[in-house]
Amino acid sequence: MIKVEGLTKRYGDVTAIEDLSFQVQKGEIVGFLGPNGAGKTTTMRIITGFLPSTDGTVTVSGHDIFQKPMEVKKRIGYLPEHPPLYGDMTVTGYLKFVAKIKGVPRSARAEAIDRAVMRCGLKDARKTIIGKLSKGFRQRVGLAQAMIHDPEVLILDEPTIGLDPKQIIEIRELVKSLAGEQTIILSTHILPEVTMICQRCLIIDQGRIVADDSLEALTAQGSLESVFLKLTTEDVQ
Repeated sequence: MIKVEGLTKRYGDVTAIEDLSFQVQKGEIVGFLGPNGAGKTTTMRIITGFLPSTDGTVTVSGHDIFQKPMEVKKRIGYLPEHPPLYGDMTVTGYLKFVAKIKGVPRSARAEAIDRAVMRCGLKDARKTIIGKLSKGFRQRVGLAQAMIHDPEVLILDEPTIGLDPKQIIEIRELVKSLAGEQTIILSTHILPEVTMICQRCLIIDQGRIVADDSLEALTAQGSLESVFLKLTTEDVQ
């Protein structure tokens, strides 16, 4: 489903990520775990086509992101760390706008919006102005826009950052409910995010992947704990 080979990104003399290679199979929920500044967001932005790489390749469903970017973007839903919301629009109005720019056929938009609204728990907020929603509900709207065109792949970058404990639990349960329906990469610096949601974990540190295995295997090796110790107590939620 997703194949990354030799991915490298440099900014002048600074190397953000170097020689990353990994694969994600259809239906997997894979955690991309590492400290802040490890290169997670850079990797997610390259996979989604928002950022060019210096070297390496990325393919999604056999399509190269650099050679056929539109084919890949059709297959990916992206929730960045700060969702691209318009605070003066209603939830429904915003999702109609997103459905249009993502190429959802006019005849299918109402159904696509209903599906995203129901899956993201936004039924009672459809007519609410986005700017009046809590951060947790704005995050739900961000997830709904990522899912509106029913993509094969979801890329979620720090989906619970800044949320309160109740909102964190709600978003985690929502992501877990998508297991098997979509292929998901969840980027986070929060260890419990991975252990509670994901089936497999890629650990990145200083721009390099240092481990890639099932949660059970990594726990047995002590790899999860070693990354956890690098995180500050403020990072842990």
